[in-house]
Amino acid sequence: MAEQVYWEDVEEGMEIPPLPKIATTTMLVRWAGASGDFNPLHYDEVFAAGQGVGKPIIHGALKRQWLVHLMTDWVGEQGSLKKLSCQYRAMDYPRAMKAQGQPMDGETWQCKGKIIKKYTEDGEHLVDLTIGVENGKGEVTTPGTATAALPSRG
Repeated sequence: MAEQVYWEDVEEGMEIPPLPKIATTTMLVRWAGASGDFNPLHYDEVFAAGQGVGKPIIHGALKRQWLVHLMTDWVGEQGSLKKLSCQYRAMDYPRAMKAQGQPMDGETWQCKGKIIKKYTEDGEHLVDLTIGVENGKGEVTTPGTATAALPSRG
């Protein structure tokens, strides 16, 4: 976790530190077990090809959790995530595995955020952000928004 960020230290237009993520086929199987989403679109190559997506795709809900991770790490222990929403706009494909526990080279996603509004409301120090999961081509495949409450030094 990063050093605690305070409301006085941020400004509109500021980007928060990005959070890199790697998805592997093994991770998708684990996510399916944890989430209960066993749609074969996420782990079965023959099924995924038959559905016209070419190969298994990353769960949208996993990408949403990456954005939650981005935000909760950034706000720190004294901050809180108030709202988060996102849309699944494009498919992302996991890395295949070279060996047990060793992914092949490939895509790394960047979870990013930018402060678009800084304000106080009902005694809370809030920031609204645009957030998103960006693929290796720089395309935002999972755009969203978030509101966070940050601690104040005052």
